[in-house]
Amino acid sequence: MPLRLGRPSRPVRTGRALVAIPIAWIVAVSVIDVLAPPDIHLGPLLVAAPAITPSFGGPRTVGLVAALAVIAQTLVGVLRDPDELLSANHEAQIVALLPAGASLVVFCVVRERRAQELRQVRYVSEAAQRVVLPPLPRRIGPLRVASLYLAAEAEARIGGDLYAAARTASGTRLIIGDVRGKGMTAVHDAALLLAAFRVAAHRRSSLSELVAYLDRSVCWDLMEPGETGRYGETFITATVLDIPDRGGQVQMVSCGHPPPIALHNGRPMARGALRPAPPLGLGELVHPRYHVESFPLDPADLLLLHTDGVTEARDSAGVFYPLTERITGWTEQDPDAFLDRLRRDLLHHVGGHLDDDAAMIVLARPATPDSGASAEE
Repeated sequence: MPLRLGRPSRPVRTGRALVAIPIAWIVAVSVIDVLAPPDIHLGPLLVAAPAITPSFGGPRTVGLVAALAVIAQTLVGVLRDPDELLSANHEAQIVALLPAGASLVVFCVVRERRAQELRQVRYVSEAAQRVVLPPLPRRIGPLRVASLYLAAEAEARIGGDLYAAARTASGTRLIIGDVRGKGMTAVHDAALLLAAFRVAAHRRSSLSELVAYLDRSVCWDLMEPGETGRYGETFITATVLDIPDRGGQVQMVSCGHPPPIALHNGRPMARGALRPAPPLGLGELVHPRYHVESFPLDPADLLLLHTDGVTEARDSAGVFYPLTERITGWTEQDPDAFLDRLRRDLLHHVGGHLDDDAAMIVLARPATPDSGASAEE
């Protein structure tokens, strides 16, 4: 299906109101020029009217204001020199206004086309993100979930950070990871791993078997024809969890990824990662044995999963974001409220701009699982 875009959004009422500014300028300059002494000419100031119009108007508005400026200059010339149609001075000013106005109209046309292309790119980027990295549902089985992806590039919507969830017969499996590198190569590797996870999460009986399969999937991709140079240079840090529906310990395999943090009554505690495995994609080099760690998840706990784009975010002085210290004492029980506060606090720390992509998942398990609230990714 071809991609379609709506007409560009523009504050029409605000733009129409601002048109009064260049028109008022034209009127003021024209009146003063007519009343000024014969040796004073303010006509060149009329070019300021069409010059400021592109800041809020499109090609038609700029063309209209430029035409009004030319008409005003013509009327000024006629009123100041009634004995002759137009003096050489006023003719020169009119001739100067014509190419200036035409140039501004051309500039607006080019700008509108570039803006349309940028909107198309953003639309495609957002569509790609929804396919490669769809947002997690707010309910996955009995779990309440909130997820967030913050891109470092202002115009980019996808990158190398990833997360996904899949339902099994007895619980929910989650993955969060970070691809080494940037650009389309990182997006490709992230999409590959997510696809492998979604296929295998339902089929692999144990968590260690699932992680071993994910590692082989990444290694196979690196050994594709034409990609041998990437072998050993590209890898993915990841944490894979298996959360049972009805109580029990959360199982986890960490592959070089920051450990999850459980927040219990405002006290953050790092969970697991005592025996981390190498990042995915290096298994063919080190042949790891994946150790499954377990930890409790109480109904009163919030579990935070994140990528290193959070903990490595720096402020203007180069100080890393102290995640554990900042969230100490936070008592939000709702994952959405907690994640919204974390987002605002993180962006405030870095001054509104991240140097690296950041992905976060916050989840909670209610005391009484509701079987009717299951969600399948």
